[in-house]
Amino acid sequence: MTQPVSTDAAAAPVAAYSQAVRAGDLVFVSGQIPIDPTSGALISDAIDAATRQSLANVTRILESAGGTLNDVVKATVFLIDPADYAGMDAAYREVMPEPFPAREAVFVAGLPKGARVEISVIAHLPA
Repeated sequence: MTQPVSTDAAAAPVAAYSQAVRAGDLVFVSGQIPIDPTSGALISDAIDAATRQSLANVTRILESAGGTLNDVVKATVFLIDPADYAGMDAAYREVMPEPFPAREAVFVAGLPKGARVEISVIAHLPA
């Protein structure tokens, strides 16, 4: 059985999906683009700020499910520009606690709303 997870403290979905879904001890957080939930503005001027905003949205969704970034076991990062990788990784290291979860970075042709980065995670939250 699955249960949707949502919060107004993170960016609202931009299409037909849940912010996250809980299935047993696992929480699957949908890809978060760097939208400021207060203003609705896309953060895209600098990849480090965009990465931090995407992770802030992930954090708020996890908190609404009773978890934190410490519970993340897998992260997927989508980037549109390979030149952004180093800046994304530096910001990711600032925000994501060690030991770092498993992760891949995938370069794509485009992301929703023209975002430069999108981050999804899977977290393990034992009952």
